[in-house]
Amino acid sequence: MGLSRRHLLTAAGLSLSAAACGSNGAPAGSPTATTPGPASPTPTATGLDETALRRKVASLLVVGFRGQTVSPDDWIVKAIRGQHIGGVILFDTDQLTGQPRNITSPEQVTKLVTSLREAAPGPLIVSIDQEGGRISRLNPGNGFPASQSQAQVGAINQAAHTTAWAQGMVRSLTSVGVTMNYAPVVDLATNPNNPAIAKLGRSFSADADVVVANATEEIKVHRASKIKTSIKHFPGFGSATGNTDFDVVDVTGTWKRSDLVPFQRLIAAGTADSVLVAHLLNRQLDPDKPMSLSRKAVNDLLRGDLGWTGPVVSDDMQAKGITAKYGTDEAFTLAVQAGVDLLVYANQQVYNPRIVTEILDVAVNRVKRGDLTMAQIDAAVARVDTLRP
Repeated sequence: MGLSRRHLLTAAGLSLSAAACGSNGAPAGSPTATTPGPASPTPTATGLDETALRRKVASLLVVGFRGQTVSPDDWIVKAIRGQHIGGVILFDTDQLTGQPRNITSPEQVTKLVTSLREAAPGPLIVSIDQEGGRISRLNPGNGFPASQSQAQVGAINQAAHTTAWAQGMVRSLTSVGVTMNYAPVVDLATNPNNPAIAKLGRSFSADADVVVANATEEIKVHRASKIKTSIKHFPGFGSATGNTDFDVVDVTGTWKRSDLVPFQRLIAAGTADSVLVAHLLNRQLDPDKPMSLSRKAVNDLLRGDLGWTGPVVSDDMQAKGITAKYGTDEAFTLAVQAGVDLLVYANQQVYNPRIVTEILDVAVNRVKRGDLTMAQIDAAVARVDTLRP
């Protein structure tokens, strides 16, 4: 059974806090018996169209939820149908209960994904962590084929083998309707004792050439089946020592510029679909903020120096190391200001079925205050649109 995102990051010193997502909002602007066609949203006194803003921000959210089946009354269905959230993330295990969460068999999860997509008024991102090896939400424990880890694949380092390995994973993904995979890991395994990367076999290699070559083959296979990928964990997680006495992993003393090489080369080659930014502290890049909330890391380094113009994905925005210091409201604001586009709320450690409504309320408030602009939101929407199926 694949390890959870919280388990992985806790092993590296980052404990995840999952508030849930969702709300019971009803569709806005739907036709009535007396109004032919959609009703026009009413701008506020300041000229802000709150309904449009909420729709746009909702489209940037990927949310986790409980259940192997869904009904029209479930909050996640209402969040998809009424609030137009951008996507969902599937897990095999629920963190709080230890019980199966969304996946128990190929037939079951296929029906679940079909129900979710039927509820969506537009394209729905159905996402998952399927790296191979231990980090596989679709695994033999719930009826899917086993797969090698990235470390095993990198050790062989043969294009034909990598292609066949990726094809096996992608067959599982396409069979159930997944449209986005948070993979491959392109961290360099520079610290063989890293409990979150090397010890779990999540990196292809400590050699950038091996990492880039195998990641390229894996992404090609995903693209051939129209599944989007996300290279992670920018700006490099491989050197972490993972002291579990701390909430946030600090790589300031171990990170090197060479950790950027796989990201730089994949971006330059046009191979990346999206880049996932980690909740790492790296004071070489930003003395104050974790990378996921740092304008210096996302806007200046990733977009500026590396020239990335596509979507940036967050790691779980309910990570305890993030919310404990910044709170949910400030973390959302800082992430968007930094240039993060697709925001993941895994709903794992804390289950909060109102997370979507809460985030949308924050967005409206922060735009009114001038902390965020419609131009920032619109730019994020345009980039996330490239990830929609």
